[in-house]
Amino acid sequence: MPPKLEITDERKEAAEAEIREKQKPVDYDTKEYPVEILVQKYMDGKDDDTNELFIPDYQREMAWDDTRQSKFIESVLLGLPIPYIFVADIPDQENEARLEIIDGTQRIRTLVRFINNELILDKLDKLRQLNGFTFGDLSLARQRRFKRTTLRMIQLTEKADEEVRRDMFERINTGSVVLNDMEKRRGIQRGPFLVLIEELSKNTKFMKLCPFSEALILRREPQEFVLRFFAYLNNYKNFERQVNEFLNEYLEKNNNDKIDTEGMKAEFQSMLDFVERYFPNGFRKGKKHTTTPRIRFEAISVGVALALREKSEFEPVSMEWLNSEQFKEYTTSDASNSRPKVIRRIEYVRNQLLGKS
Repeated sequence: MPPKLEITDERKEAAEAEIREKQKPVDYDTKEYPVEILVQKYMDGKDDDTNELFIPDYQREMAWDDTRQSKFIESVLLGLPIPYIFVADIPDQENEARLEIIDGTQRIRTLVRFINNELILDKLDKLRQLNGFTFGDLSLARQRRFKRTTLRMIQLTEKADEEVRRDMFERINTGSVVLNDMEKRRGIQRGPFLVLIEELSKNTKFMKLCPFSEALILRREPQEFVLRFFAYLNNYKNFERQVNEFLNEYLEKNNNDKIDTEGMKAEFQSMLDFVERYFPNGFRKGKKHTTTPRIRFEAISVGVALALREKSEFEPVSMEWLNSEQFKEYTTSDASNSRPKVIRRIEYVRNQLLGKS
């Protein structure tokens, strides 16, 4: 905890002046819409991206699993308080007064899935008799009542520009257990580097060598791995203890038109080609493993890329080290957040590949 500084009258006045200067007037209205109308506003025109209620590209994919979606539907059926949905009225010159969802995409998508009979209720604690039900299994009266249930919405007026909308997205989600770090980066920052990360995260060879579960893919773990590769490759010696800050600073610094997109693609691909050729299990610990620990991926991918920077074409002196106790020690979870250990494990892989002592 930082030491308490003396708060003088001058500092109080300066703080008050800063608050007034930085306050952004945000006009908004509070609305209530029936579930049926919300679903209609989202679905009508969705296929050709003309729906009135839409999810912007900086938001994430469906992340709630069926159990969490079922819990939400149970809450609606029970009449429990539901958090506000935040939307913004897009100015006419941008998008014909459409409503951009700032916070609430998971709830909207869940309602759509339920009403379209795509969700089978499961693991309900209070309404246990509904386990196994779809929307169509409810009585007609209950279906109508569900559709008439209203949800509250905070609607920013068209005066809220894109900066205000993104700022609100960040402030709603920063610190949330629902959004992880990569999801927040995607929502807060945009630019060429983030576009590149998105593209490389879908690389077929990458997904084969470094498999992810469906849940991890939804939480944007492949994108996290790609960002870590470039951040450590180009700046690992300057790593500090806070991984999140290290990655955020690297992304912010390089998320511009100055990056060598083609060169980065080529280096990422060369690294993957090398791993495919000489690492029998890819980035995984073994054939039976279906996921890859972050620390193991970092060590192998960056170590390989550094070796390739020294020798563009070579055959490893030996691969026996891959199953050694030393490498296992270097890539255990407790080795992840120390600068000397970060350097040690990355350079260990590079040196072993090149036959350095």
